[in-house]
Amino acid sequence: MENDIVKLISRFLTLTEEESTAFVECIPIESFEKGTILLKEGQVSRESYFVIQGCVRKYYLIEGDERTTAFYIEDESVASLQSYKNRTPANHYFECVEDCRLAVLSYDKEQELFQRVPKYESLCRMSMEEDFGAQQESLAKFMTSSPEQRYKTLLESRPDLLQRVPQYHLASYLGVKPESLSRIRKRISNK
Repeated sequence: MENDIVKLISRFLTLTEEESTAFVECIPIESFEKGTILLKEGQVSRESYFVIQGCVRKYYLIEGDERTTAFYIEDESVASLQSYKNRTPANHYFECVEDCRLAVLSYDKEQELFQRVPKYESLCRMSMEEDFGAQQESLAKFMTSSPEQRYKTLLESRPDLLQRVPQYHLASYLGVKPESLSRIRKRISNK
């Protein structure tokens, strides 16, 4: 019965055989090719994801330009909470930047899991609180720092993204044009 989703959940909860079965039945692990769009602007999000392997980016289309606001890698949740919980259209996109293996949880299966494994609901709440706090800090740092400081922070906190994500996506994420990112990288490497 031991599979990837059970191993993952077992890191946070002690599971009975029945509970393990519930997770296996409710949360399939699926593979997605690089370039797959998991969610489009205007669609209602019917699923949330957990990255087992790969990288997913969140972006908005603003006057024809893609503006990247997040990258999700291994051991991170990917969810359009407003759309998923309120059943409203999303205003952004989720795209696989690499080939991905994702745990996929539909809204209906999540509700079923809350009934079958009540302690899972408190795990979800704690995880969302942690994610929300981290996002608040990240947004504050972004709003109060220069593009060069943002790049240095990225180098320190998420250096793997530099090898995994195209430079134009990184530039969008940092709020600069690709040419500006090239100049920032050159200045930093010359120091």
